[in-house]
Amino acid sequence: MAVRILIALALLLAGCAGRPTAITFHAEENPQSLADWGLFELKGGRIAPRDGLVSYELASPLFSDYAQKWRAVFVPKGMSARYDPVKTFDFPVGSIIAKTFYYTVPTGGSDRVLKPTPASYQSGATGIDLRHVRLIETRLLVKRAGGWEALPYVWNADQTEATLQRTGAEIPLDFDDGGKVTHFTYAVPNVNQCAGCHATDRSRKILPIGPKARHLNRDFPGIGGDINQLTRLTRIGYLTGAPAAAGAPRDARFDDAMASIGAKARAYLDINCAHCHSATGPARVSGLWLDSPTADLRKLGACKPPVAAGRGTGNRAYGIVPGHPESSILAYRLESDDPGEMMPETGRSLTHREGVALIREWIAGLKGGCGAGA
Repeated sequence: MAVRILIALALLLAGCAGRPTAITFHAEENPQSLADWGLFELKGGRIAPRDGLVSYELASPLFSDYAQKWRAVFVPKGMSARYDPVKTFDFPVGSIIAKTFYYTVPTGGSDRVLKPTPASYQSGATGIDLRHVRLIETRLLVKRAGGWEALPYVWNADQTEATLQRTGAEIPLDFDDGGKVTHFTYAVPNVNQCAGCHATDRSRKILPIGPKARHLNRDFPGIGGDINQLTRLTRIGYLTGAPAAAGAPRDARFDDAMASIGAKARAYLDINCAHCHSATGPARVSGLWLDSPTADLRKLGACKPPVAAGRGTGNRAYGIVPGHPESSILAYRLESDDPGEMMPETGRSLTHREGVALIREWIAGLKGGCGAGA
C-alpha cells in the first residue's frame, strides 16, 4: 500500500511539474485541466493572469444569476484581431477568450454566495483575490483553424483545479440577497448549449458575443492605466483598424448615472438578447430585433404581436405596449423564472430584478399605445 501511495504521489508531482508556465495554445486537443492552457497562475491566495492575458470588461455585462465575471483575452504574438464597427472582431487562429464566473462569499466561510455590490467587485485587471470568493467555472472560446470552439471548465471546492466538463454541470447554491436567501441551481452549459447563444449568424458557427466595438468602447483599468479599451488593445497590438474611441460605436454602461434610461435599456437588451434577436440571429424569424443599432420601434416589439411565443406571452398581446410595461410581453418574459416562459431561455435561473426594473422604466417612458384609439 505504501509503495502505491508513493507512486501515485510521484505521478501527481510529475504532472504538476509538467504544467506550462506560459500561455499554451492547443490546436487540436482539449486538455482535461484548465491549467494545461497556462492562462492563470494560482499563488498567494490569488488567481492571476499570465503574461499576454489581457483583462477587459463590457459596457453592460450579460446577466448570469448575479455571478461576477472576469473576462480576459489572449492573442498570439505578432498577430492582431481586425476591427469591425458592428460585428465581432475577427480574431486570428490561436486566440483564446477566457471568462471566469465567481461569487463573493461571507467572511468566515459559508455555503451561501452573496449578491455582488460595488465593494465586492473585482475588475480582474491583476487577477482575483480568492480569500472571499467562490470560483464556479471558466469558459474558454478557442480560435482554431476550423473556427471557434467552446470549452467549459468547472472549479473544484478547493479552488485549486478546474476540469473540462463537456456535458456541463449543475451546481446547487444558496443566494443571499441582503439576508433573503434563495436556493437555486447554477447551470454550467454543455458544449452544444454554448451554440445556443454563440451561433449568432446563419452559418451556425460559434462566435464571441462581447468583443464588439460598442461593448468595449469604455475605460477600464489595466495596461496603460484606466484608459479606453479599444485604445489599449490597439497600443498592445491586439487590435488593428480601430478608429479613435470618439469615432467608434458605444453602448451605455449599465451603472452610468449620467446615461439616459433609453440608452441603458437598449444596451441591456443588446448584450442579453441580441445574440438571438437580430437580423442574423437564431430568433430572426420572430421579427424582434433587440440589438442597439436597430432603431425601428416595431422591430423592438412596439405594438408587435408575438410569433410562436406560446404561454410565454403571459396573455399579453404585444411585445411592447408603449407606456405600459405591465402589458408588455418583453417585461413579462424578462421577469419570469419559469423555464417555459422566461427570456433568455438559458443562462439564468434567477430574475435580474435591477434589469427588469430598467426595462420597465424604459417602456413606461415610451409614448404612444397600441390598438384602436391609441
